[in-house]
Amino acid sequence: MEQHLYGDGEPGVERLEVLEGPTGRRRWPAEVKGRIVAETLRPGATVAEVARRHGIGAQHLSTWRRLAREGKIVVPGDALDDVPMFARVEIAPEPVSRPCSGFVAIDFGEVTIRLPGDAPAGRIADIAHALRAAR
Repeated sequence: MEQHLYGDGEPGVERLEVLEGPTGRRRWPAEVKGRIVAETLRPGATVAEVARRHGIGAQHLSTWRRLAREGKIVVPGDALDDVPMFARVEIAPEPVSRPCSGFVAIDFGEVTIRLPGDAPAGRIADIAHALRAAR
């Protein structure tokens, strides 16, 4: 069947494509985003390959990964079984004149290790590495 899209004597469209399938924006449920992000965390997986398999752009999936790191997308817990776990460690500059009265807590599963607040950064790093190796 041939359609002509002419009006008011103006030249019409020479070529018209009809796209099948979803077009425009898609709405992804949060749990689906989390499962897709989890796929990128598996050893050997690449963002580009996972994105291609799900029909989304790699940059879009990278945005989801950032949102997951910020806690705005929940990644299923079982998806992380084979993924190394990391903890955020912040080391503040040593106080110039007053001693530190606080402590540093390292949570590792059900175990919490508390060190004096003035513990050397190297000591804290050694303990973090030992805990990671023990996992």
